[in-house]
Amino acid sequence: MGTTISRIIHYLILLIGFLVGLGVFGIELSKLTVVFGALGVGIGFGLQSVVNNIVSGLILLFTRPINVDDTIEVGNIMGEIKQIGIRSSILRTRQGADIIIPNADLTGGQVINWTYSDKRRRIELPVGVNYGSEPRKVIEMITAVASAHPRVLRYPPPQTFLTEFGDSSINYELRVWTDDALNWYIIRSELAVAIYDAIHASGMVIPFPQREVRLLKDNEA
Repeated sequence: MGTTISRIIHYLILLIGFLVGLGVFGIELSKLTVVFGALGVGIGFGLQSVVNNIVSGLILLFTRPINVDDTIEVGNIMGEIKQIGIRSSILRTRQGADIIIPNADLTGGQVINWTYSDKRRRIELPVGVNYGSEPRKVIEMITAVASAHPRVLRYPPPQTFLTEFGDSSINYELRVWTDDALNWYIIRSELAVAIYDAIHASGMVIPFPQREVRLLKDNEA
């Protein structure tokens, strides 16, 4: 915010200096009105997008729907805001790329701010376990594995639900919260591996779709 304000002050000083300079050289501003008017029309069409982005930058500055270090999602791009400038902002993706986004895209389009009200994000993970396993034990085991993860929040607590009886498995869904919204997919992967290990250590199985085919032979007459 301090950088943006300093830039605005810098441009205002330049404008005031330009106007004062015209007065020093005896140039009357009233005589330049027509010239400035014609130039303004021509330049205006060419600078519409620039002005739009500057106005959008001021909106971001004063309304603050997005702040530095927020984790946002614009279209299919997700990352962390590293800088908010007067015309554009910089978004750093998980791949380490810095993407320059015009401010008008942040105020005029749909933006998902995962950290607007707080830093938490919910993670869902489906899990299928073989028939013959005790659902209550499965729920207790999956929940315990999630509770042991260092980046899973204790509140709201992890929850596991039995969602359906599938064709090849009893299906569950684990729901946890983390305050590391940018790296949620890493946490999800770590939970999946830990649950896989726990299921196999307990003697249960993560099944795959199977079909049983029976061939019947007609009796000869």
